[in-house]
Amino acid sequence: MNRQLRKAVVVAAAVTAGLLMSACQNGSDDASSGKSGAGAAAVADKASGAKESGVEESKKSKGVSGSFRNGTVTYLAPYKYIVSVQGKDDQQFLVAEDTEVYGAGTICGEAGAKVDAPCTTDQLEAAVKKDAVSADVEMTNGVATLVSERRAAQQGSGPGAGADSGARDTVVEGIDKGKGVSGTWFGNVSYLAPGKYTVSDLKGVEQQFLLAEDTEIWGYGDICGDSNTDEGGQGGTECTEAELEAAAKKGFSAEVVVSNGIATTIRDDH
Repeated sequence: MNRQLRKAVVVAAAVTAGLLMSACQNGSDDASSGKSGAGAAAVADKASGAKESGVEESKKSKGVSGSFRNGTVTYLAPYKYIVSVQGKDDQQFLVAEDTEVYGAGTICGEAGAKVDAPCTTDQLEAAVKKDAVSADVEMTNGVATLVSERRAAQQGSGPGAGADSGARDTVVEGIDKGKGVSGTWFGNVSYLAPGKYTVSDLKGVEQQFLLAEDTEIWGYGDICGDSNTDEGGQGGTECTEAELEAAAKKGFSAEVVVSNGIATTIRDDH
């Protein structure tokens, strides 16, 4: 890449949109939350532990590997799903933290958009709990590496069906190829993983973005700094990545300018 991502992002380069959004869980460990917060944290830890245990067990047992195209995905239990493909037996699979999930309007994203939207596994679960989702599933040892929602035009067996249903680039690979999204968003910023965040638009649609070493982070009281920007007051303060992460785990409003999937400037809404 022309721009060097922060070290935290390099560690998380293989992490894609399938990452679990952890903003709500992170908020539960507030020291002032008392027994209720501790209980919520324990439940979250237990669920996370169950997921990791299931994935490890699947790897050790050498679960099913392969591609399941033109499938229908249904919900079975937390982190566990079934994909049904005509002419094949139903196949159970798990999702992991590095499972890539792409949406075309049902899991996430907008129907009719030219580019599939990267989704979180939480969004996958929420969508499939409502109704079965038509998708392609790639799995290794019973763990999904890719869950890609199929566009309405692709469904069926007509000419051209599934023409663009091949594997998608990961987020960082897409950025390397100049396929990252660009634009300016005004909305709520949330934490996904080290060096990885989302910003929502007016419709509540979330856009993921990464940080680079030259990302400018300016605070006016939410990320860092002082909200008093009147004459004689303090102007914007340049914040650290640690301060951004702490603020994003709670959630705050900001203007985020993104170029090729990487934030160039983040300014909290003062």
